[in-house]
Amino acid sequence: MEPWEEEGPEVVKRFMYVNRKAPYGTIYALECLEVVLITAAFDQDVSVVFIDDGVFQLKKNQDTEGIGMKNFSNTYRALDDYDVEKIYVEQESLSARGLSAEDLIIPVEVVSAENLRDIMDQQDVVISS
Repeated sequence: MEPWEEEGPEVVKRFMYVNRKAPYGTIYALECLEVVLITAAFDQDVSVVFIDDGVFQLKKNQDTEGIGMKNFSNTYRALDDYDVEKIYVEQESLSARGLSAEDLIIPVEVVSAENLRDIMDQQDVVISS
């Protein structure tokens, strides 16, 4: 057996994906969602965070007809199918944009910026878009 073929204990890492950008106008939001789903498919411990304008990615009833882009917000419902249960939204970002957890398309844990820093400190990998 070659060294790269050796079987050992599976390593599970804690990945956190931080979404800071509005859902449309760039490819960041959609591509981040795709990477989250791929990472989760490999049985890693995945967390997703929405801060700043990233909170708009989860807003209910998005109408993208006027900008000629496909609304992909319903795809966030697939997170549950991939066992991505750690979904955080920063309270200060929601409040600054006049939103609450009830305005979002999926259930989330709303946390303060201070608590979010503590959660980030517990991750092995933090990727921000």
